[in-house]
Amino acid sequence: MKRAVVLLSGGLDSATVLAIAKAEGYDCYTISFDYGQRHRAELDASMALSKQLGAVEHKIINIDLTAIGGSALTDNNIAVPQQHEEGIPVTYVPARNTVFLSIALGWAEVLNAAAIFVGVNAVDYSGYPDCRPEYIAAYEKMANLATKTGVEGQPLKIETPLIDLSKAAIIQRGMTLGVDYSQTVSCYQADAQGRACGHCDSFRFRKQGFEQAGIPYPTRYQP
Repeated sequence: MKRAVVLLSGGLDSATVLAIAKAEGYDCYTISFDYGQRHRAELDASMALSKQLGAVEHKIINIDLTAIGGSALTDNNIAVPQQHEEGIPVTYVPARNTVFLSIALGWAEVLNAAAIFVGVNAVDYSGYPDCRPEYIAAYEKMANLATKTGVEGQPLKIETPLIDLSKAAIIQRGMTLGVDYSQTVSCYQADAQGRACGHCDSFRFRKQGFEQAGIPYPTRYQP
Protein backbone atom coordinates (compact mmCIF):
# COMPACT_ATOMS: atom_id res chain seq x y z
CA MET A 1 0.00 0.00 0.00
CA LYS A 2 1.20 3.51 -0.78
CA ARG A 3 1.42 5.88 2.19
CA ALA A 4 0.34 9.49 2.62
CA VAL A 5 0.61 12.05 5.40
CA VAL A 6 -2.65 14.00 5.70
CA LEU A 7 -2.84 17.35 7.49
CA LEU A 8 -6.00 17.07 9.58
CA SER A 9 -7.19 20.16 11.43
CA GLY A 10 -10.53 18.71 12.45
CA GLY A 11 -12.42 20.99 10.07
CA LEU A 12 -14.65 20.35 7.08
CA ASP A 13 -11.97 20.64 4.40
CA SER A 14 -9.31 18.47 6.00
CA ALA A 15 -11.82 15.73 6.85
CA THR A 16 -12.84 15.65 3.19
CA VAL A 17 -9.20 15.44 2.12
CA LEU A 18 -8.63 12.46 4.41
CA ALA A 19 -11.64 10.68 2.91
CA ILE A 20 -10.33 11.41 -0.61
CA ALA A 21 -6.86 10.09 0.20
CA LYS A 22 -8.38 6.90 1.60
CA ALA A 23 -10.56 6.51 -1.49
CA GLU A 24 -7.47 6.84 -3.68
CA GLY A 25 -5.92 3.83 -1.95
CA TYR A 26 -3.48 5.45 0.45
CA ASP A 27 -2.61 4.24 3.91
CA CYS A 28 -3.15 7.53 5.73
CA TYR A 29 -1.10 8.95 8.58
CA THR A 30 -2.79 12.04 9.98
CA ILE A 31 -1.12 14.98 11.67
CA SER A 32 -2.60 17.90 13.61
CA PHE A 33 -0.99 20.86 15.36
CA ASP A 34 -1.56 22.35 18.77
CA TYR A 35 -0.07 25.72 17.89
CA GLY A 36 -1.71 27.94 20.47
CA GLN A 37 -4.96 28.44 18.58
CA ARG A 38 -7.97 29.83 20.42
CA HIS A 39 -9.60 26.48 21.15
CA ARG A 40 -8.80 22.78 21.37
CA ALA A 41 -12.14 21.58 20.06
CA GLU A 42 -10.69 21.14 16.58
CA LEU A 43 -7.94 18.91 18.00
CA ASP A 44 -10.53 16.72 19.69
CA ALA A 45 -12.37 16.56 16.37
CA SER A 46 -9.19 15.62 14.52
CA MET A 47 -8.61 12.64 16.80
CA ALA A 48 -12.19 11.42 16.35
CA LEU A 49 -12.16 11.92 12.58
CA SER A 50 -8.83 10.18 12.17
CA LYS A 51 -10.23 7.11 13.87
CA GLN A 52 -13.60 7.22 12.09
CA LEU A 53 -12.04 7.58 8.65
CA GLY A 54 -9.54 4.78 9.15
CA ALA A 55 -6.16 6.47 9.49
CA VAL A 56 -3.27 4.19 10.43
CA GLU A 57 -1.83 6.63 12.97
CA HIS A 58 -2.56 10.12 14.25
CA LYS A 59 -0.10 12.60 15.73
CA ILE A 60 -0.66 15.95 17.44
CA ILE A 61 2.44 18.12 17.28
CA ASN A 62 2.94 20.95 19.77
CA ILE A 63 4.22 24.24 18.33
CA ASP A 64 3.85 27.51 20.22
CA LEU A 65 3.04 30.08 17.53
CA THR A 66 1.76 32.42 20.25
CA ALA A 67 5.45 33.19 20.83
CA ILE A 68 5.44 35.25 17.63
CA GLY A 69 1.74 36.16 17.53
CA GLY A 70 0.64 38.36 14.66
CA SER A 71 -2.76 36.71 14.19
CA ALA A 72 -6.17 36.83 15.80
CA LEU A 73 -5.88 33.06 16.20
CA THR A 74 -2.65 33.20 18.21
CA ASP A 75 -2.89 36.56 20.02
CA ASN A 76 -5.83 37.21 22.33
CA ASN A 77 -5.20 40.94 22.03
CA ILE A 78 -6.30 40.79 18.38
CA ALA A 79 -10.06 40.31 17.99
CA VAL A 80 -11.50 37.81 15.52
CA PRO A 81 -13.43 39.88 12.94
CA GLN A 82 -17.21 39.62 13.05
CA GLN A 83 -17.55 40.68 9.41
CA HIS A 84 -15.68 39.69 6.27
CA GLU A 85 -12.55 41.77 5.64
CA GLU A 86 -11.11 42.73 2.26
CA GLY A 87 -7.52 41.67 1.65
CA ILE A 88 -5.62 39.30 3.91
CA PRO A 89 -7.52 39.16 7.23
CA VAL A 90 -6.09 39.20 10.74
CA THR A 91 -6.97 35.50 11.09
CA TYR A 92 -4.05 34.71 8.77
CA VAL A 93 -1.35 33.03 10.87
CA PRO A 94 2.11 34.04 9.60
CA ALA A 95 3.92 31.11 7.91
CA ARG A 96 1.50 28.56 9.39
CA ASN A 97 1.16 26.31 6.33
CA THR A 98 4.90 26.47 5.69
CA VAL A 99 5.61 25.33 9.25
CA PHE A 100 2.94 22.61 9.15
CA LEU A 101 3.99 21.28 5.77
CA SER A 102 7.63 21.18 6.84
CA ILE A 103 6.88 18.98 9.83
CA ALA A 104 4.58 16.81 7.72
CA LEU A 105 7.40 16.55 5.18
CA GLY A 106 9.77 15.23 7.83
CA TRP A 107 7.26 12.56 8.87
CA ALA A 108 6.63 11.69 5.22
CA GLU A 109 10.35 11.04 4.77
CA VAL A 110 10.43 8.78 7.81
CA LEU A 111 7.40 6.86 6.53
CA ASN A 112 8.67 6.77 2.94
CA ALA A 113 5.32 8.28 2.00
CA ALA A 114 4.50 9.13 -1.60
CA ALA A 115 2.37 12.19 -0.87
CA ILE A 116 1.27 14.84 1.59
CA PHE A 117 -2.41 15.78 1.39
CA VAL A 118 -3.51 19.22 2.52
CA GLY A 119 -6.95 20.85 2.35
CA VAL A 120 -5.99 24.28 1.01
CA ASN A 121 -8.60 25.97 -1.15
CA ALA A 122 -8.31 28.98 -3.46
CA VAL A 123 -12.05 29.49 -4.15
CA ASP A 124 -14.20 29.83 -1.00
CA TYR A 125 -11.49 30.91 1.44
CA SER A 126 -10.29 33.93 3.39
CA GLY A 127 -7.54 35.11 1.04
CA TYR A 128 -4.56 33.49 2.77
CA PRO A 129 -1.40 33.62 0.61
CA ASP A 130 -0.35 30.10 1.59
CA CYS A 131 -3.51 28.57 0.11
CA ARG A 132 -2.69 29.48 -3.52
CA PRO A 133 -1.67 26.99 -6.23
CA GLU A 134 1.59 28.83 -6.91
CA TYR A 135 2.57 28.49 -3.25
CA ILE A 136 1.92 24.75 -3.28
CA ALA A 137 3.89 24.30 -6.51
CA ALA A 138 6.85 26.21 -5.06
CA TYR A 139 6.71 24.23 -1.81
CA GLU A 140 6.65 20.89 -3.65
CA LYS A 141 9.70 21.92 -5.68
CA MET A 142 11.54 22.94 -2.52
CA ALA A 143 10.56 19.73 -0.74
CA ASN A 144 12.08 17.57 -3.44
CA LEU A 145 15.28 19.61 -3.42
CA ALA A 146 15.58 19.50 0.37
CA THR A 147 14.97 15.83 1.19
CA LYS A 148 16.98 12.63 0.94
CA THR A 149 14.08 10.88 -0.78
CA GLY A 150 13.76 13.67 -3.35
CA VAL A 151 17.49 13.68 -4.12
CA GLU A 152 17.48 9.89 -4.48
CA GLY A 153 14.77 9.96 -7.11
CA GLN A 154 11.64 9.35 -5.03
CA PRO A 155 9.80 12.65 -5.52
CA LEU A 156 6.98 13.45 -3.14
CA LYS A 157 3.71 15.05 -4.25
CA ILE A 158 1.84 17.74 -2.37
CA GLU A 159 -1.76 16.79 -3.13
CA THR A 160 -4.43 19.52 -2.93
CA PRO A 161 -7.65 17.90 -4.16
CA LEU A 162 -9.84 20.78 -2.95
CA ILE A 163 -7.84 23.69 -4.30
CA ASP A 164 -10.22 24.66 -7.12
CA LEU A 165 -13.51 23.46 -5.61
CA SER A 166 -16.26 25.59 -4.12
CA LYS A 167 -17.27 24.86 -0.55
CA ALA A 168 -20.52 23.34 -1.83
CA ALA A 169 -18.59 21.02 -4.17
CA ILE A 170 -16.28 19.99 -1.33
CA ILE A 171 -19.26 19.08 0.85
CA GLN A 172 -20.93 17.14 -1.95
CA ARG A 173 -17.72 15.19 -2.57
CA GLY A 174 -17.35 14.40 1.12
CA MET A 175 -20.94 13.23 1.41
CA THR A 176 -20.36 10.68 -1.35
CA LEU A 177 -17.36 9.40 0.65
CA GLY A 178 -19.27 9.10 3.92
CA VAL A 179 -17.80 12.05 5.85
CA ASP A 180 -19.83 12.84 8.97
CA TYR A 181 -19.64 16.63 8.94
CA SER A 182 -21.40 16.88 12.29
CA GLN A 183 -18.10 15.73 13.82
CA THR A 184 -16.07 18.54 12.21
CA VAL A 185 -15.30 21.95 13.71
CA SER A 186 -15.01 24.90 11.32
CA CYS A 187 -15.04 28.02 13.49
CA TYR A 188 -12.29 30.33 14.71
CA GLN A 189 -14.06 30.81 18.06
CA ALA A 190 -15.64 27.45 18.79
CA ASP A 191 -16.23 26.69 22.46
CA ALA A 192 -14.90 23.65 24.34
CA GLN A 193 -17.76 21.53 22.99
CA GLY A 194 -17.00 22.53 19.41
CA ARG A 195 -20.08 24.77 19.08
CA ALA A 196 -19.82 27.53 16.50
CA CYS A 197 -19.75 31.27 17.22
CA GLY A 198 -21.99 32.07 14.24
CA HIS A 199 -19.97 35.10 13.08
CA CYS A 200 -16.44 34.37 11.84
CA ASP A 201 -15.31 33.76 8.24
CA SER A 202 -14.70 30.06 8.84
CA PHE A 203 -18.27 29.64 10.07
CA ARG A 204 -19.74 31.73 7.24
CA PHE A 205 -17.99 29.82 4.46
CA ARG A 206 -19.11 26.54 6.01
CA LYS A 207 -22.74 27.64 6.37
CA GLN A 208 -22.85 29.06 2.86
CA GLY A 209 -21.42 25.83 1.45
CA PHE A 210 -24.13 23.67 2.97
CA GLU A 211 -26.83 26.07 1.81
CA GLN A 212 -25.51 26.06 -1.76
CA ALA A 213 -25.13 22.28 -1.72
CA GLY A 214 -28.75 21.91 -0.58
CA ILE A 215 -27.71 19.80 2.39
CA PRO A 216 -28.96 20.31 5.98
CA TYR A 217 -26.45 22.26 8.03
CA PRO A 218 -24.93 19.97 10.73
CA THR A 219 -23.55 22.57 13.12
CA ARG A 220 -24.17 23.22 16.79
CA TYR A 221 -24.23 26.83 17.96
CA GLN A 222 -23.07 28.38 21.20
CA PRO A 223 -25.88 29.64 23.43
